[in-house]
Amino acid sequence: MTIGAVYCELLIYDAQSLKDKRSVLKSLITRLKQRFNVSVAEIGHQNVWQRSEIAVVTVSTTKNVAEQEIDRVLAFIDRMTELERTVTNYEWL
Repeated sequence: MTIGAVYCELLIYDAQSLKDKRSVLKSLITRLKQRFNVSVAEIGHQNVWQRSEIAVVTVSTTKNVAEQEIDRVLAFIDRMTELERTVTNYEWL
């Protein structure tokens, strides 16, 4: 069994308030959970308007399958026009 986790810092350019930020993040988190076999949570910068940090975690039988799932998640995040992924850290257990 392999657990893959990725921590991403995000910049949300159009957010003018925490409400705007939460709207973008809620949409992202909901879509990730619906489309992929992952768990997602905001883990940092909760009180900053244009910045956030999320954790995406998946569990699989092999590391290759977990890597593919995380790569698809990151590609999906990168296609979003509302935000930009800046710092990304991986962790494998």
